[in-house]
Amino acid sequence: MSFSPERNNHHHQPPPPPPPSKKRLNWRDVWLNDQQALTHAALKMRLHSPLSSTPPSDPDETLTLDDPNNPNLKTADRFSLLSDELLLSILSKLPASQHVTNSAVNKRWLKLNGRFVQSIKLLDWEFLESGRLTYRFPNLTDIDLVRACVRSSRNSGIVFTHSFVSFHLDSSSLDGGGGFIGKHNLLHSREIDRGVRILSEGCRNLRRVVVISPGEETLLCVAEECLTLQELELHCCADLSLRGISGCRNLQILKLIGCVDGFYDTVISDIGLTIVAQGCKRLVKLELVGCEGSYDGIKAIGQCCQMLEELTLCDHRMEGGWLAALSYCTNLKTLRLQGCKNVDTSPGDDEHLGSCPALEELHLQQCHLRDKQGVRALFLVCRAVRELVFKDCWGLEDSAFGIASICRGVKSVSLEGCSLLTMEGLDAVVISWKELKRLRVVSCNNIKDSEITPALASLFSTLKGFKWQPDSRSLLSSGLAGTGMGKKGGRAFKRV
Repeated sequence: MSFSPERNNHHHQPPPPPPPSKKRLNWRDVWLNDQQALTHAALKMRLHSPLSSTPPSDPDETLTLDDPNNPNLKTADRFSLLSDELLLSILSKLPASQHVTNSAVNKRWLKLNGRFVQSIKLLDWEFLESGRLTYRFPNLTDIDLVRACVRSSRNSGIVFTHSFVSFHLDSSSLDGGGGFIGKHNLLHSREIDRGVRILSEGCRNLRRVVVISPGEETLLCVAEECLTLQELELHCCADLSLRGISGCRNLQILKLIGCVDGFYDTVISDIGLTIVAQGCKRLVKLELVGCEGSYDGIKAIGQCCQMLEELTLCDHRMEGGWLAALSYCTNLKTLRLQGCKNVDTSPGDDEHLGSCPALEELHLQQCHLRDKQGVRALFLVCRAVRELVFKDCWGLEDSAFGIASICRGVKSVSLEGCSLLTMEGLDAVVISWKELKRLRVVSCNNIKDSEITPALASLFSTLKGFKWQPDSRSLLSSGLAGTGMGKKGGRAFKRV
């Protein structure tokens, strides 16, 4: 019997391997294994984009496409294949709360996320002078430079906050004259001019600027470069410095802060008010803080700024007789007096006061109203008013509040923190206002529920807006719960 090795090998050959299982490819496999296809797809997407003509902002972060086998491709930033406009469009879809986190990805993302920032309070002046501010945030529309213009120790644990400013304080901050901020604490005017020029040339879309101790050149530079500027807030600004404001043709809102006890001691007088009147004829809102002046300055504002609708005087130092000049503000709709130690020390005869025919709102907050002559003159000038607001005013007792009955067309009244006013004084005036629709009484401790007259109670039921909390013991407000009183004919009283 012969033995065949071929047959023996045939019978003992191992079985063939099983066919490979078909595995579905997912995006992860393509991402990790087919780098050439991925690169080609990303390049085509960029080339066919209508915005693809703009290269990435940082050339160092651009991916090399001519070598798809580049080993660094796996770790490179795939977003570098996109133009700045495409990446900005993607980032804009994310919540604003993620912008800070996104800025930490790389330098390019840091710069691109800076384009979403529009409002900043600057703390470090060097950040502005170095050019980094305008590079990082080219689309700024609102910037506050005040704190950066004051040399103060940020390591100090003492922070002094005023209504308008806030600073860190230490022993070097005291100016020796009883104030917290001295001239030696402020940057030199040349430094401020240089920094503001860098800012205005790098951020031409600015609409609001807050600056301290500006010079004429500072304001001229802002006016020339930032044509869309609409709002200025000037701290510690003197009369002659305001000459540069004449170039701000589109300025609509202006806030001038002159003298602030303990901080600034600059003087803004009729000279400054006249300069503003002649240079800013499109003003809609004007706020004067610690400003001096008289009849002439307010008259110039009224005659030149025909579009003025809102005027605010805070802690004013106006000479007697200034109230009569308000009649020149023919389109004035809102008048606010805040923290004023007096209204008008010498208003003059009634026939010379005039009135503001378009006035709709009169707000008095933390004002001294003990001078009945000044208060009467104010209500005569504002006799066309429709809305009255009193908040934490000293000296507003029954006789002073009774003068408000001069204003016959009042439709809305808000009283808050008027502790001297009683129910007798309130009743007499409120009943006389036949067009009254809204009443708000809060924290007026001398007004008692038990003293409400039948006529006043009847009036309450017809009001469209009603809030009654004269003190913590008042039972009327809790008794009205669920009755719908105060909502008849319209919305609840929320405005004042």
